[in-house]
Amino acid sequence: MEGLQRCFVLHRRPYSESSLILDVFSEEYGRVSLLSKGARSKRSNLKGALQPFTPLLLKWSGGGSLKTLRQAEPISLGLPLTGICLYSAMYVNELIARVLANEIPFPALFHDYLQALTELAQTSNPEPALRRFELALLSALGYGVDFLHCSGTGEPIDPTMTYRFREQQGFIASVRRDNLTFVGEELIAISERRFTNKTQLQAAKRFTRMALKPYLGSKPLKSRELFRIKPKQL
Repeated sequence: MEGLQRCFVLHRRPYSESSLILDVFSEEYGRVSLLSKGARSKRSNLKGALQPFTPLLLKWSGGGSLKTLRQAEPISLGLPLTGICLYSAMYVNELIARVLANEIPFPALFHDYLQALTELAQTSNPEPALRRFELALLSALGYGVDFLHCSGTGEPIDPTMTYRFREQQGFIASVRRDNLTFVGEELIAISERRFTNKTQLQAAKRFTRMALKPYLGSKPLKSRELFRIKPKQL
């Protein structure tokens, strides 16, 4: 690789006596696994920098699946995430680590990720930022759903009508109401990623849970365990 790359650490774990293995999300290379030699030693000037939610410039080398970190510079201090917003940011990191394959570029998603972290650092209600990022992630994965037209008739979604979601088909007008049905105005809000009330956010959460399930599989997300004694946001 040439030059320094904008990155965030998604996860880190100890390796040998003084090193770290980093799972990072980079702007131009997507997810990359890096070995940071000596990063945990007392003399390392990177000890406090190689943390999640700290904007970094990184350079690495190597041809295998595990690259070697050659240079690291923090761009700024870590984003000020605390409490429920910190847990929410950890959830976003785990989503990326679980869903994205290594070394596939997602430059647009990198900017969506940065936007999500920025929003989480500035709010007391993480849900809008979480829903927007989940929808951006689905879009990056190629999960295409038309929220603005009835798949049965092709007619524009009516804000007052009820629609049932069918996998690989889209939304079809329905008179039933259950976990798979949405009111038209909820679908329009999801399409615009603009949520003005709790009902729209709950609908977006129902949809993203359904849509992300095939990508996540049956293994529980560790970050959701943090919310067992907290208000459920994820």
